[in-house]
Amino acid sequence: MDTHGGVPTRQPSYEGVWRFTAAAVDVSVPQARHAVRDLLVRQGVPLHEEIMDGLLLIVSELVTNAVRHAALLSPEIAVEVAIGPEWIRVSVEDNHPYRPKALEADYGQTGGRGLLLVREVAQEAGGACDVEHTATGGKIIWAALPLAPMAPGPGSAPHPTVTSPRTDPSAP
Repeated sequence: MDTHGGVPTRQPSYEGVWRFTAAAVDVSVPQARHAVRDLLVRQGVPLHEEIMDGLLLIVSELVTNAVRHAALLSPEIAVEVAIGPEWIRVSVEDNHPYRPKALEADYGQTGGRGLLLVREVAQEAGGACDVEHTATGGKIIWAALPLAPMAPGPGSAPHPTVTSPRTDPSAP
């Protein structure tokens, strides 16, 4: 428990870390998106609607990528949601060793830009995303977003920097 001027203060009740697993199959994409949305509503997270839409798009893209590209070596994936006082982070973990990179826009292709979309949505909201290897040889792809949209203009306050999905959930 934190203190403010000697008086104990409580963390908002919506803070925490939740993790669930799913089979690396197509039906897991909408199930993961609905599970994350339901969790946020149930916890009463004060998430701006615009940020919620972007976050759910990110969940769909990350789970879709895991299903399409990692299922052969990773029949199960894990989705983790970490919520702090001013930010939310979602990550998808699989056991496939390939570490994808965001492709640039190639309008001649019909696919392959999911991670580019994740990066753009996260950056536009004032957040970040990255890909990291796990100790078991797989990977975690994560995106972190502020709970509220960035204030427009050059004088807007910076949002907390999030560098890893494994940091203390009470730290930005």
